[in-house]
Amino acid sequence: MNSIPCMVMRGGTSRGPFLRMSDLPSDQQHQADILLSLMGSGHPLQIDGIGGGDPLTSKVAIVERSTHPEADVDYLFAQVDVMNKRVDFNPNCGNMLSAVGPYALETGLVEPQDGITVVRVYNLNTRRLIECHVPTPGRQVQYEGNIRIGGVPGSAAGIQLSFLDIIGSKTGQLLPTGHASEWIDGVEVSCIDAATPIVLMRAESLGVIGNELPAELDENAALLSRIESLRCEAGKRMGLGDVSQSVLPKVALISAAQSTSSTLNVRYFVPHRCHKAIAVTGAIAVVAAINVPGSVANLLALDTHRLVSKQLLSKIVLEHPSGSIELTAEYRQQNAFDIARVSLIRTARKIMSGQIFYTLPQTDTALPFMEAAN
Repeated sequence: MNSIPCMVMRGGTSRGPFLRMSDLPSDQQHQADILLSLMGSGHPLQIDGIGGGDPLTSKVAIVERSTHPEADVDYLFAQVDVMNKRVDFNPNCGNMLSAVGPYALETGLVEPQDGITVVRVYNLNTRRLIECHVPTPGRQVQYEGNIRIGGVPGSAAGIQLSFLDIIGSKTGQLLPTGHASEWIDGVEVSCIDAATPIVLMRAESLGVIGNELPAELDENAALLSRIESLRCEAGKRMGLGDVSQSVLPKVALISAAQSTSSTLNVRYFVPHRCHKAIAVTGAIAVVAAINVPGSVANLLALDTHRLVSKQLLSKIVLEHPSGSIELTAEYRQQNAFDIARVSLIRTARKIMSGQIFYTLPQTDTALPFMEAAN
């Protein structure tokens, strides 16, 4: 059997293997074959690999020293399909990104400093920079701490992530259709591209309350079919083409927050199942949408008295099925269309380190959804 070095880590509310790009073949088709084998895809439990039978635990982070003048390491994210022989190199994952800094320090890609080490990451999926502030007292990565995040049991050391220049990650525009909101088949939606492309719509417009548990939404076949139809049409309007075989754009159903200290309630789809929490990049996109005048998120925030007209909200709390997430947005010149950075706190944990084994297909090969952006 073949093997490569691997470190399994939890990053935020996701988990998966972290690999060096230099340990993989340069051809993305061959990379996909290896990832499918080591994750055990093609079985609902991914029993023949280390995947967890769920999109949140069927993710891979590929990291290497960067040639970018402003970055320390490159990060390529891969979403590995649980049941099908498909790997999507197109999206980003902010939760897995939480562990990229610790991984880079653990593997010697970045020299740790005493106190806090800032690891500058260049995301190959979106061609954007992220700063990861990793606690490194005594020049050692600290994992234990008192920070709790929704969707993860216990507590851990906080890692601040700052996403820079997030607008237009795939389309080059915050509003890729040119509209803050529009109608698709009788449903008002907002198509936003900030950190990741998403389609926002009010939960009530699809006949649900918006605070249902993920399992309940996943069992609603009519709802999922309706969401997919709207998502595919939105993808075309956003200039992404036929997205039926891609995980982008994602979908966010929004509703009024349950707590007076929160801004909105969100159910995020990935894209054919409801996220048990919320993706970091999806949360960032919702934050951007809240401050866009006339977007469905902006109008809902106004309706629920969480936002004053023409006010840019910098601190935003989003409720999700496992709790809540707080984000801070910084704008240039108080311009909703010029976001300098969005920051939040995540946690990570090192689970194991060693060799991971894989087999290569004899006949059929993996089918990548899309290649990473060039």
